[in-house]
Amino acid sequence: MKGKGIMTVTIGAMIALLVCVMLMQFRTIEGTDIKELETMRETELRAEVAGWKTKYEEANKKLIDTQNKIAEYEEQEANNQESSKLLEEELKQAETMLGKTNVTGNGIVITLKDNDIALIEAYDLYKLVNDLRLAGAEAISINDIRITAMTDIKEIARGLMTIDGTRIWSPYIIQAIGDQTYLESGLTLKTYGYMDFVIKGYDKTGTIERQENMIIKASNKDMILEYAEEVKK
Repeated sequence: MKGKGIMTVTIGAMIALLVCVMLMQFRTIEGTDIKELETMRETELRAEVAGWKTKYEEANKKLIDTQNKIAEYEEQEANNQESSKLLEEELKQAETMLGKTNVTGNGIVITLKDNDIALIEAYDLYKLVNDLRLAGAEAISINDIRITAMTDIKEIARGLMTIDGTRIWSPYIIQAIGDQTYLESGLTLKTYGYMDFVIKGYDKTGTIERQENMIIKASNKDMILEYAEEVKK
């Protein structure tokens, strides 16, 4: 914004200077004695006309140069604005992919519960998250905790788990935003699907339902790389 202000002041000063020069020239013409012009020799008159023509051409050239510079500045400003817009869109998309923004959309809700025969384990949640990602889920949460690539799910006691240090327990409500048909069919494949292989196969309790306009909150976990670093050129 500061650079844009300096550019605007500079262009304004250039235009004001050109206008002053042209006004001075016009006043000089008005102040010229017509009788003196009539008595000038033809050669002198031609020289005077040629001089004014030259001055006019110089002033006109400066005006054209100024107009070209204005057009150039405006084009640069438009390009800068377009570049800034693209960067903002890419940043928003990156933040969404990293789970740093609240998102809304259609998807499915999976509810897993402990029962008298079997408990839900950390592996069950890991497996479900991976299967949902393979089915095209764009955002996932478990008990309102956003799941990202850096999410840590731990089983700390029987029937008790933590997600990024936050304790969770049954029932486990898993929300996934994405194409509802793909998400649902990815989990309900006969024999090898999550609901058959993991839930029914081990006598665990789980249900799936579609949901419209669900909201998945942003992750409040900061992503800090401890061992990986950028490759320096």
